Amino acid sequence: MLKIISNLKYTFWSVVVIVILLCVQATIDLALPEYTSKIVNVGIQAGGIESSVPSIISKDDMEEILQFTDKDDEVLNNYSLIEDNKTEYQEKIVNQYLGKDNKIEPNTIYVLNQIDEDKLNELSSILVAPLIKFPNLKNKEFINMPEQEKEPILAQLTDRINEMSDSIKEQTAVSSIKLIYKDLGIDTDKLQNNYILKSGLQMLGIALIAMVCAISVMLLSAKVGAKLGRLLREKVFKKVVSFSTKELREFSTASLITRSTNDISQIQQMVSMMFRVIVYAPVIGIGGFIKVLTNNDNSMAWIIGVGLLAILFVVGTLFIIAMPKFKKLQDLTDRLNLVSREILTGLPVIRAFNKEKSEEARFEVANNDLKKTNIFVNKTMSIMMPMMMFIMNGMGILVIWVGGHSVDQGLVQVGDMMAFIQYMMQIVTAFLMISMISIALPRASISSSRINEVLETEPDIKDKKETLEFDVNKKGLVEFKNVSFKYPDAETEILEDINFIAEPGKTTAIIGSTGSGKSTIVNLLPRFYDVTNGEILIDGVNIQDVSQKKLRDIIGFVPQRGILFSGTIESNIKYADENISDEKMIEAAKIAQATEFIEKMEEKYKSPISQGGTNVSGGQKQRISIARAIAKDPEIFVFDDSFSALDFKTDSNLREALKEKTQNKTVIIVAQRISTILNADQIIVLDEGKIVGIGTHETLMKNNETYRQIALSQLSEEEMSHRDMSPKGHGEEE
Repeated sequence: MLKIISNLKYTFWSVVVIVILLCVQATIDLALPEYTSKIVNVGIQAGGIESSVPSIISKDDMEEILQFTDKDDEVLNNYSLIEDNKTEYQEKIVNQYLGKDNKIEPNTIYVLNQIDEDKLNELSSILVAPLIKFPNLKNKEFINMPEQEKEPILAQLTDRINEMSDSIKEQTAVSSIKLIYKDLGIDTDKLQNNYILKSGLQMLGIALIAMVCAISVMLLSAKVGAKLGRLLREKVFKKVVSFSTKELREFSTASLITRSTNDISQIQQMVSMMFRVIVYAPVIGIGGFIKVLTNNDNSMAWIIGVGLLAILFVVGTLFIIAMPKFKKLQDLTDRLNLVSREILTGLPVIRAFNKEKSEEARFEVANNDLKKTNIFVNKTMSIMMPMMMFIMNGMGILVIWVGGHSVDQGLVQVGDMMAFIQYMMQIVTAFLMISMISIALPRASISSSRINEVLETEPDIKDKKETLEFDVNKKGLVEFKNVSFKYPDAETEILEDINFIAEPGKTTAIIGSTGSGKSTIVNLLPRFYDVTNGEILIDGVNIQDVSQKKLRDIIGFVPQRGILFSGTIESNIKYADENISDEKMIEAAKIAQATEFIEKMEEKYKSPISQGGTNVSGGQKQRISIARAIAKDPEIFVFDDSFSALDFKTDSNLREALKEKTQNKTVIIVAQRISTILNADQIIVLDEGKIVGIGTHETLMKNNETYRQIALSQLSEEEMSHRDMSPKGHGEEE
């Protein structure tokens, strides 16, 4: 998995921006509960008064408050009486609370001096008790009481204050400050509305920033995931293209397609989720827990601990159950793709043998196996979300139950409890996000191992570090020296001690019974396989000592089964080089006897070719494939039974035209039909992987029994004699 993730280095700066944005978003999200708490505690319950220390107070109210404390000097040192010449700071406070048009008499109002936070907290601790007692001074019944009756009431009040939590003390003190402000004629309703509006706008502002961060993260994550997917597909494709036939057989086409599509999509989806889980979830989870422990009454923190343990238990259990199934899921997807591909490509054979029902049953088995595993995984993972929601809602109910009692007892403020609930939801959501990726991670992990398996597979056939160049004085000379070959994992050799030379300007034909190794010989030339023993020389150089590109540049290979690509006839003929002139393209088509049907088409060379060339016949497909090789104009032409779908007349005409085109070229033809190779300069006869004869048609007919049997199995002695005497005439008869 880490090897796949390492490819994110190509989008390094996007990843850095994502991390920064997620940290910003997490910080903002952690700050929002504090705003909620302040709006409830300060804005609603405290009427917009933020501190338990009055910023402005009348001289009379100050004197009444000081009756309840023995620290008069400490209090008065932090206040200044307003005189005619107010300082800038005093002016600001007065304008803030009393307005610019106020008319106050000098030395009648105290204004809080500009002090630091530590000094403010110290002053708050001194004033909180006197402020709680202060409302009693405004009570007419209390004012009219004799002194001896007041003392027990004040003593009882002091005891109650000592039992209060700090937050409740501050909240009660603020109620007294509200009375102080009203005595000055301050509009406390406006003060409250201004505070709520200001806090609400701040909350909305940072929430908008968080929203922008979240949207940006989603876009960038999708972009990074898409780029990673593109990069992996590109790497897998390049690696697969470099594979020899051995590796392609080991993986199977269906599996390689699944790995290039489904597996990479799994990784892409996981990466899109990964950043939010790796960066955002831990910051929110840890940050929320720290906030709970430091900013609120932590008597309810145990609820979060219990909830998290329950979540971890659920996720761990489901993970253990589902993990083995994810690997099986990918294997079953491979199997379904394999069966589907076999059925679709072999549909004509299936219909010809009336095997539709049995193939449907085979597909049904593969489909049902995948369905059952998918259902099991989905059922298992679908349990997780309801259980998570149950745990989360249970925690919410428990917080409200415990917190409600604390609020009732005056231990916790309502806003603090609301903030606690929000922090709890954030912490649980963080773990929910982690649990969600636990669904994607196993599949992505398995997919990444399958992708790595492809990327780390070294091709069996590869270029040497230092390569040689072909000898320009031996253009087209092909030599097989003591060549033996066996397929990977095969026990016996399919070719043994193959020795022959194919010279430029001459045609070398290879014939033999089915399975004798004809196609294997020509597949060794472009290094689709490497020889087991011996060596193959082209232009005097061992083909293993030159680069595969240069080797294949000088070979025009026409496979046994004509393969066309979706596009047009022109794009298929010009496949080797799209810059080939139209004149050369048309000439190649004429030699390949393809103009006969191309000219009849409405769009001629621009006529579309469907995938695999399914909209043209087998013979037409072969002729376009041959034209493609001719247009390349290589040193060596290799035709692997490429005339099998042609009628005798077209075959004869094509070979006659090809002979003129390849006067200085080396031509190697694998054929089943004797008529195709009658005029070859050299015919190689194979039998069970060994050369049993080399010579011309006439020589082999006289001296080689294997060749003679093949020839007589196709034509009579009289026909053979007639063909030997007049090959061109026979072409006319065909």
